[in-house]
Amino acid sequence: MLSSPNFSTGLCLAFRARFGWLVGGSLLVLALAAFLSAQFSGRQPATLALDIGLSVIRLLLPLVLVLMTQELLSREFDRRYFLNTLSYPHPRYSLLLGRFIAVLALTLGLLLLLAGALALLVWVIGQGYAQGTPVALDHHYLITIAFIGLDLLVLTAVATLLAVVASTPSFVLIGTFGFMLVARSFGAIIELLTRNTTVVSDAESYRSGIGLLGYLLPDLGALDLRMVALYGKLELLPADWPWLVLSSLTYTVGLLALAVWALNRKRFS
Repeated sequence: MLSSPNFSTGLCLAFRARFGWLVGGSLLVLALAAFLSAQFSGRQPATLALDIGLSVIRLLLPLVLVLMTQELLSREFDRRYFLNTLSYPHPRYSLLLGRFIAVLALTLGLLLLLAGALALLVWVIGQGYAQGTPVALDHHYLITIAFIGLDLLVLTAVATLLAVVASTPSFVLIGTFGFMLVARSFGAIIELLTRNTTVVSDAESYRSGIGLLGYLLPDLGALDLRMVALYGKLELLPADWPWLVLSSLTYTVGLLALAVWALNRKRFS
């Protein structure tokens, strides 16, 4: 596989960039957030701990993947390491896809680690009080984590594209988080304006304008299926979940194709 050397090099660079410290810090923040949040609910401590824990995961992992993308791709161009990397007899897309796969593997590996730690912590918290509606840490939880992974897949592709076209590494952070905020929130805003037209004046035109984003961006907010794990009901899965999966995968492939095209046309001075 052409991208194998770049993949292994990417992993080495990530651990040299103290990826292990990010893992330890993420685990500590997750544990503190879940444990402390459980103390604020006398009747549903496990549910609140799981809810807050999933929110922390969805906030921390985009930051981790952006930092790794900056280290593995942005600094490749910023520090002119490409003079050595691209001297090897392999196409440019091999570098891009190898580093993309490395960032994705690190991010999804950390996701599984955090998900396992959160499940264990929630289970321990649940032993102290029998809730009327217990959380579901079985296949319902796995479905929730899988859709978070799909969300991270799209964000990794966005960060990869920005790392190729951006002139500074900081733009990767700003652009990826800006994309994340818009893609995760516009669906909820449209639903709010549909249910309550008194939120803003001329809500219909406002909703139509935001609705145009649905043709340009994937609805990452719809990939947040924590309710399935919080209440253990598969009925809470959106009816169009196959379309959500397909559209996210298609968007990821499109972004990677655009990144490859941009890298092939990139002129290095």
